[in-house]
Amino acid sequence: MKKFLLACTLVVVTLNVNAQEEENEIPLNGWTTDGNIQLLFNQSAFNKEWTGGGTSSIAGNITLNYEENYRYDNFSWTNRILGSYGLTKVKDDQFTRKTSDRLEINSIAGYQLENSNWYYSFFTNFRTQFDKGYEFNTDPETQEVTRVETTNFLSPAYLQAGPGFMWMKNENFVINIAPATGRFIFVDSKFTSGPNYVDGKYFGVDAGESSRFEFGASLSGYLQFQIMEDVVMENNINFYSNYLEDPDNIDIDYLMNLEMGINRYLSANLLFQAIYDDNAVGAFQIREVFGLGINYNF
Repeated sequence: MKKFLLACTLVVVTLNVNAQEEENEIPLNGWTTDGNIQLLFNQSAFNKEWTGGGTSSIAGNITLNYEENYRYDNFSWTNRILGSYGLTKVKDDQFTRKTSDRLEINSIAGYQLENSNWYYSFFTNFRTQFDKGYEFNTDPETQEVTRVETTNFLSPAYLQAGPGFMWMKNENFVINIAPATGRFIFVDSKFTSGPNYVDGKYFGVDAGESSRFEFGASLSGYLQFQIMEDVVMENNINFYSNYLEDPDNIDIDYLMNLEMGINRYLSANLLFQAIYDDNAVGAFQIREVFGLGINYNF
């Protein structure tokens, strides 16, 4: 729990430093919407005479970022949908492999305290993936590559909800602290069955079960700011500590999108994500995607 409180303090201080120059902006009453669809492409090619080494490949990634927000006097309701799916194909590899796969829905309702940036809040977060995930193995003798399905849609799926307190400077800078958060982890029971399964080794879910309940504390932060002209950084970070089991093992999920605008429709983008989930892998999971983006705003 000390680690979780330290994480809360560090996030608040870090976000404050980055956003201290922004002015308070109170949105008008009513609904506001904002959305963006983006295609990222990466490609490399080498002919057979190329002596420097390398393998031809092509990759694509599609992302969706959509917001629908409501405000009426002291009441606010913020909703975000984040989607990302990417594939890569390497020459001579029989399998197309995923580079990203994420579906996340966030909703926070808040009632503002008088003349303050603080709100009473209630949040809901749902997170899963779109498609099957595989573990790839190579036979040491034949060099044949095989794959085994390890995840799929709604396996795993995470659902969190709970009351708390929200600090909102504006729609681009929000921190939510929820000290009494319930979390469900849902999985397909086919992954927790069979003689080789070990209890708790599939996202913390016991053998033969399809769900797991946790109760703990959640801290989330959202920050979007402009670094320089046509360069915008968006940050999402989430911490979770389970009171019921190993509260010092804090789950961390950080996602960053750096967009460097070229014109209205083109941009260069860098996506970076770091996840620590002791129930999945006892180490940080890191992914990074960089490429040319085609944007459509709606």
